[in-house]
Amino acid sequence: MRPAPLLIALIAGWGLAGLAVPFLGWPLWQWQLAGGAMLAIAALDAWRLRGRPTPDVVREVPEALPLGIERDVALCFETHVRQRLEVFDLHPGGWTSSGLPRRLSLAPVSATRFTYRLRPTARGDARFDGVQLRLRSTLALWRQSRVAGVPQRVRVYPNFAPLARFALFSAEQASRLVGAHLKRRRGEGTDFHQMREYRVGDSLRQVDWKATARSRKLISREYQDEKNQQLLMLIDTGRRMMAREDALGHFDHVLNASLVVSYLALRQGDGVGLFAAGGDSRWVAPQRGMAAIDTLLRASYDLQPRAVATDYLAAATELSLRQRRRALVMLVTNVRDEDIDDLLASVRLLQRRHLVCVASLREKSLDAALAEEVRDLQGALHAGAVARYLEQRTAAHEALRSHRVMVLDVTADELPAALVERYLAVKRDGVL
Repeated sequence: MRPAPLLIALIAGWGLAGLAVPFLGWPLWQWQLAGGAMLAIAALDAWRLRGRPTPDVVREVPEALPLGIERDVALCFETHVRQRLEVFDLHPGGWTSSGLPRRLSLAPVSATRFTYRLRPTARGDARFDGVQLRLRSTLALWRQSRVAGVPQRVRVYPNFAPLARFALFSAEQASRLVGAHLKRRRGEGTDFHQMREYRVGDSLRQVDWKATARSRKLISREYQDEKNQQLLMLIDTGRRMMAREDALGHFDHVLNASLVVSYLALRQGDGVGLFAAGGDSRWVAPQRGMAAIDTLLRASYDLQPRAVATDYLAAATELSLRQRRRALVMLVTNVRDEDIDDLLASVRLLQRRHLVCVASLREKSLDAALAEEVRDLQGALHAGAVARYLEQRTAAHEALRSHRVMVLDVTADELPAALVERYLAVKRDGVL
């Protein structure tokens, strides 16, 4: 319970009047009587506010929210007496909101509802602690803060809106939407798809001569890319993924890109799995069917990078024990020259059974630093250090390529297109 500005102003006015009593010749008892009356009225107003019931508050918010996307949150109020109050929702700290705080006048035996906009800024489990209310007394002399409603938990997922948009397109069209450059097919697919009439341009190897003899017209066999293969996303959750260049950190970009390529692989009929190692650990065995994308979302939404060094060899050993069937393993990390020995050993272990692709994230600030004009000695030293670092990074990538490892050197923005492009190239070339 705190005094409102009106009560403070009345007390200040009463005090100033007391200073003027000797000069104006007013009776002292009138001034004291006015103070007593004001005190009694203020006490009565405070007593009535203290006995006023707290409004019932219900929050309407989805149980799952996408990262970085604004959503409407509704607050519904019910009360049995007329009340004036200010409202602020105790949403998770750090989230950005618009439309709060809000002043309301609640009518008795009625429901009042309003909405505000909220943008989650971090993935994982989040908690609403309640709704902060600031009630005003009948005479506006007092204010009282109360917390209404019940705590509520929500889950913040990676932004899955692009996945819903991809559902309207074929796999190749969706691939182009993320910027992947599709290469021309080399030869035919490996799985039989259907029999059809011969078309100009079909090779003689496609002609089915027995079917041609029966139907007395040329019949060709049509093949498609092999299905029921397996894609395994191996995600680094160590310190290399803690870089942050914009509203999203590198790890959030990695999760978004992994979901995009996983969705397209599921559309192609392949099984997709997930293995996170380094900081937080998580294992999802490869699954087929579009329902698997929900499993991947639920398994990865609360993953966070940690300030620990990733043990690539331990991760490769565990993955080899868990994943016996041959798969395309896409390791997403940030390759540094000091990690190359451990990374090479882990890659050679995985290559005994799997096809390995390493996607190495590159900070955009490195490219920007090299593009800057050098004006002084400090700028020259900075540009030289960046160039030396990139040279060492390139040497590490070449060491991987020398061991027949596919390497993608990309920024976070380029990662989705690069992963999709490489996955489709592997499918079209039939190397898996």
